[in-house]
Amino acid sequence: MQMNKLAGGKLEVSALCLGSMLWGSTNTEAEGHAQIDMSLDHGINFIDTAEMYPVNPIKAEACGRSEEVIGSWIAKSGRRDDVVIATKVSGDNPGWKRGGKGYNGAIIHEAVDESLVKLNTDYIDIYQTHWPIRGSYAFRQNWTFDPSNQNRTEVEAHMRDVLGAMAEVVKAGKVRHFALSNESAWGTAQWLRIAREMGAPEVISIQNEYSLMCRLADTDLAELCMNEGVRVLSYSPLATGLLSGKYQDNAVPKGSRLDLSPGLGGRATPRAFEAVDVYLDVAKKHGLDVVQMALAFAVSRPFMGSTIFGASSMEQLARILDGKDLTLSDEVMKDIDSAHRAHPMPF
Repeated sequence: MQMNKLAGGKLEVSALCLGSMLWGSTNTEAEGHAQIDMSLDHGINFIDTAEMYPVNPIKAEACGRSEEVIGSWIAKSGRRDDVVIATKVSGDNPGWKRGGKGYNGAIIHEAVDESLVKLNTDYIDIYQTHWPIRGSYAFRQNWTFDPSNQNRTEVEAHMRDVLGAMAEVVKAGKVRHFALSNESAWGTAQWLRIAREMGAPEVISIQNEYSLMCRLADTDLAELCMNEGVRVLSYSPLATGLLSGKYQDNAVPKGSRLDLSPGLGGRATPRAFEAVDVYLDVAKKHGLDVVQMALAFAVSRPFMGSTIFGASSMEQLARILDGKDLTLSDEVMKDIDSAHRAHPMPF
């Protein structure tokens, strides 16, 4: 398993990261434990979660179950030091956590303590803000994104408040590193600038969507990452299962994400299915498993810190792990580039 350095070399994580967002809904506690054990056996040392997980569906009463599955695994195995754990504080939301009011410095303290209890640990390796409070263009919001109503003075005051709290939880040993999710290049630059002014923890990573079909990070964000020592943690590298090909020809397997979430958050468009056909052809041409090809592509990006995947079954996990060391040839990358140029931003 390829290992990558984060935080200027202070943290080493596997190039593939085990996502936990189905543990406590689609997957049972025992299945979550089995996934962790199997992943560790194959060299993965990184687990991502969030206080609002699980999803499918998201429910206020279910928030925290995914963290609890990880916590019970730690209690059972005693292997806390063998894993890097990343979790997130919820943004302003429809009410899944704290009535939907998002986070500030005071809430950071509260949320960190709650996650520590659920995770059954004394420290969190990477603590992430799940959404920017000022708004985001993630999850197809890029089509209508309008930052003209942002108040820079308020945005900066919020960042300073949060960074002050992060400095305190890091000093207390509760958190080791600070990170973001669903952020922009400009937002990340401001977090970095203000942290440096304050002497607060600097952003080490940004967890944003990235896949063969969603490559918004390739330009401004990639430039920031390469120049500032930040790395992307990509989520939905299989485009919520689209890139597996299982939804082609109007197929909707029972219990699948498309069955539970029609439209896949705006991803299931006619153009998306056309793009998937092309990527399936690329994989077939080169004798590759398309799932493994898609993950290997994300892993190969120079700004990538780790690529987060989820699995609803041990069979899916085994398929992914079988391709953990795949390196794509120049010929494959050339065909992927042609496919991307022909089918940019298909959802």
